[in-house]
Amino acid sequence: MRVSARAATGVSTGSTSVGVPRWAFVPAAVGGLFVLLPLVAMATRVDWSSYWSLITSESARAALLLSLQTSAASTVACLVIGVPMALVLARCRFPGIDLLRSLVMVPLVLPPVVGGIALLYTFGRRGLLGETLEVASVQVAFSTTAVVLAQTFVALPFLVTSLEGALRTAGARYEVVAASLGARPTTVLRRVTLPLVWPGLLSGAVLSFARALGEFGATITFAGSLQGVTRTLPLEIYLQRETDPDAAVALSLLLVVVAVLVIAATRRDRSPL
Repeated sequence: MRVSARAATGVSTGSTSVGVPRWAFVPAAVGGLFVLLPLVAMATRVDWSSYWSLITSESARAALLLSLQTSAASTVACLVIGVPMALVLARCRFPGIDLLRSLVMVPLVLPPVVGGIALLYTFGRRGLLGETLEVASVQVAFSTTAVVLAQTFVALPFLVTSLEGALRTAGARYEVVAASLGARPTTVLRRVTLPLVWPGLLSGAVLSFARALGEFGATITFAGSLQGVTRTLPLEIYLQRETDPDAAVALSLLLVVVAVLVIAATRRDRSPL
């Protein structure tokens, strides 16, 4: 008996989901509710009559603007150093590459506060590089630059993982053909490799931006909380929770909305097979 490609992959045809066991819909629905219900519960606690005034206060606007600026900067930093890292991990073979891949993934499993401590002892005044930077009159810790570094530290693995997976899936056959025709490695990367893995690159960049937007632990440890300088929206929410719970809930919902809009704006529509 022949099994069609649709049945093998479990795609949807009309109203029928081919290849998906019926029991799978139950845990899938539970998982969806597990994500959705807390958001709904938070929305029910918002004071809608004063919502606009809460999210447009001076401190809220400053925190949101700083979060967007630093998240964009950290995403650019992730692209600049993450694309070469993913390329090396996906295409090169040398002793220690598995260890290198594991080290790149470490920020994914570290508590963010541990990352902040590590950054503080690297770039702080008495850190590994901090004393040298101090001699050059460059202070990193407890500055906006520290926010960008903290966000980049925790967001970089998302870009590297997404792009490395896309590179491995795409394979190297087209790159080999381009190189055999005389294209230089940089030309191959620009004209062949990156266009092939563009969806994976875009996905990694969006995940990095979203992770940076929600970063808290490493930021407050390494950068502190100075309004307009290092106090991002997650830090503002944390502080407001102690003094004005209504403002904290309103800002939390704002952060959720911004994150959803960012992901939705960059997500490509995929038509069913």
